[in-house]
Amino acid sequence: MVEMQKLSKNFETANPDIKLKWVILEEGVLRQRVTTDIATKGGQFDVMTIGMYETPIWGKKGWLEELKVDAAYDLDDILPSVRRGLSVDGKLYAAPFYGESSMLMYRTDLATKAGIKFADRPTWDQVRDAAAKMHDPANGVYGICLRGKPGWGDNMAFITTMVNAFGGQWFDMSWKPQLETKPWKEAVTLYVDLLKKYGPPGSAGNSFNEILALYNEGKCGMWVDASIAASFVSDPKQSKVADKVDFVQAPSAVTDKGANWLWAWALAIPNSSKNPAAAQKFISWATSKDYIKLVAKEEGWAAVPTGTRKSTYLTREFRQAAKFAAAEQRAMLSANPNDATLPKSPYSGVQFAAIPEFASIGIAVGQQMSAALSGKATVDDALKASQEAADREMRKAGYYK
Repeated sequence: MVEMQKLSKNFETANPDIKLKWVILEEGVLRQRVTTDIATKGGQFDVMTIGMYETPIWGKKGWLEELKVDAAYDLDDILPSVRRGLSVDGKLYAAPFYGESSMLMYRTDLATKAGIKFADRPTWDQVRDAAAKMHDPANGVYGICLRGKPGWGDNMAFITTMVNAFGGQWFDMSWKPQLETKPWKEAVTLYVDLLKKYGPPGSAGNSFNEILALYNEGKCGMWVDASIAASFVSDPKQSKVADKVDFVQAPSAVTDKGANWLWAWALAIPNSSKNPAAAQKFISWATSKDYIKLVAKEEGWAAVPTGTRKSTYLTREFRQAAKFAAAEQRAMLSANPNDATLPKSPYSGVQFAAIPEFASIGIAVGQQMSAALSGKATVDDALKASQEAADREMRKAGYYK
């Protein structure tokens, strides 16, 4: 986003009749401001930054303008999983400027020393064994680092993919919450066990940024998280272990469906926009192939936004600059927001359920998972409280009586 703001003078030069005014907000504040503005038809913004959670909900409600692009934009070049997640009934309601899936990042030196060879998609059992062998707290190395900080986009993004891999889901086809089922119990028990035995102290307070700092200091044997992390942990300017890191797919258990999460930050036009034509023009520019080439020219191929276009992964210079490119592309292509769970589910989304009630349910469950991790509750008690909280929200919203 910082890069886009910097390069937007190129857009203004090419479109002298359009002036851009930027509003920069911290992620949590951004979500609140755009949600309030769109729900009240406030018309404060012509272009909004939203994600895969909001887009299908708001598109269905008629709160967003459909995006119309010309042939030069090459809509078919957008990764199919990302395009599906930002569309409703085949109509595109937000254009992605950066996308991510999740991957397992690991220290090759520690794996070699422990005699571990990872498959392209390891199982959670193999990960547990590897964590035990890599764990060396006396020398400041923890077997595995995983998110523990409560939040629907923090610990629950990760835990949901783990539950998916164990064959679970958030809601069955009658919208009944499934938090006390066997897959949830197995996944959460393993999660708590892994971090208590082989994780860094204070894991209940760690999310992406905290773990990135730990990993770059050489303190994590393995880390399952957003594929965007790969560009940081493999950068010698930021990471002490940049030359000792490799990437495979997020682990499976009984299935690999929904094991890799899927997210995109995207640009959308609220239907209260006062300048929809100019907004369409800007979005087409900022999410185009030419924009990616512009970033490459100004900052180098390692700095381009990834996870959006097939053509980026086909570019030799990008593949050379990003050693994670092939693993990230496989992860992005394997995720399907419309078929992310082993049992059939009524919702779209891989690491979330794209319904308005999910944010508050995800926050409540995230707090219970954090309590289980810090030893304030048993896994069974945390899941029981989570089931009750989810059931209460779904009844209140009228999904069932």
